[in-house]
Amino acid sequence: FRIMAGKVKWVTDIEKSVLINNFEKRGWIQVAENEDWNFYWMSVQTIRNVFSVETGYRLSDDQIVNHFPNHYELTRKDLMVKNIKRYRKELEKEGSPLAEKDENGKYIYLDFVPVTFMLPADYNLFVEEFRKNPSSTWIMKPCGKAQGKGIFLINKLSQIKKWSRDSKTSSFVSQSSKEAYVISLYINNPLLIGGKKFDLRLYVLVSTYRPLRCYMYKLGFCRFCTVKYTPSTSELDNMFVHLTNVAIQKHGDDYNHIHGGKWTVSNLRLYLESTRGKEVTNKLFDEIHWIIVQSLKAVAPVMNNDKHCFECYGYDIIIDDKLKPWLIEVNASPSLTSSTANDRILKYNLINDTLNIAVPNGEIPDCKWNKSPPKEVLGNYEVLYDEEMAQSDGPDRDLRSRSGQSTAVKGSRGRDLGKPVLTTWK
Repeated sequence: FRIMAGKVKWVTDIEKSVLINNFEKRGWIQVAENEDWNFYWMSVQTIRNVFSVETGYRLSDDQIVNHFPNHYELTRKDLMVKNIKRYRKELEKEGSPLAEKDENGKYIYLDFVPVTFMLPADYNLFVEEFRKNPSSTWIMKPCGKAQGKGIFLINKLSQIKKWSRDSKTSSFVSQSSKEAYVISLYINNPLLIGGKKFDLRLYVLVSTYRPLRCYMYKLGFCRFCTVKYTPSTSELDNMFVHLTNVAIQKHGDDYNHIHGGKWTVSNLRLYLESTRGKEVTNKLFDEIHWIIVQSLKAVAPVMNNDKHCFECYGYDIIIDDKLKPWLIEVNASPSLTSSTANDRILKYNLINDTLNIAVPNGEIPDCKWNKSPPKEVLGNYEVLYDEEMAQSDGPDRDLRSRSGQSTAVKGSRGRDLGKPVLTTWK
């Protein structure tokens, strides 16, 4: 929003116009006419500059920004996995039942990210894991890139060595962070609809990390591949089969510019309820909400919880054919670009509802307010987790909720055997 200095980067003119319309609707600004009030949706690099020690900027109480200073603890692929692994270990040390494992050593409640290693640092660990199941497929992603750039699939160790040579390094020695990759076990049994792979893009707003308070946007969507899925190794290089990113799929011959290869989450829920049943569908979406809350809890202790900040994250979730959801990554700057008419409506409303929570009642921003907006301004958001409310119900409420038990918490509804009950972790 309003900044004293620093360059502002607009991703597209559409995003700029949508934001300005929202600001003007609130009567906050007359763009380019009033120099005292300029509101901007800052890029992650601008945020970094604003909070940099070298710049010496200090935000005043009426200045609010749309990223946390070290948001990358959640939104860089390698740091997200590192923080989730640390979170699990800490819960184990504390003897928390949330860190319980099954007879095979897998987490019962916290197994929601695919097996992942950092390259080049964890190369030897990766090789050891790869040799346990040599027929497995793995996906490699650069840690700091987006929109599907630099991603490829491998199923042979020789392909890793070729990547290493192509990266202009003769061995797995330390490289700069820009060249670091994560390698994850590929979900090769994705849930298919119409024979095509898809993932979920869900929007989550965090108004404060300490105490953690987050909101789920009800109008997320599915992104479909344009080519039917096959696990065949002959198609590993065909990104139109494997990657759902619109930035990639829009270049395919079968891309539909009217619907953009997208389904609303409500359509997905309707499809699953009609094909799999309401009970398992409700369970799936409760598990997705659980994943989001636990990932936020994993980074909360290390997040710089500056009072001027809020953040709207773009969560990418893949569902496998057993209806188990997996967290793939979290985006700090989810695209606000409109690829279809429905897209434009959704993202306009997303920005509008986000601003209503960040700065309720269209008033002048104030970073000191208690960040508890009244229910009537939430729009399409719903409270996903409120730590203050959670603590009032005892330390084991998360586990009771996750295992389907219920306790009385005002204002939240969950599911237990298909019947509405009050959940414990929302």
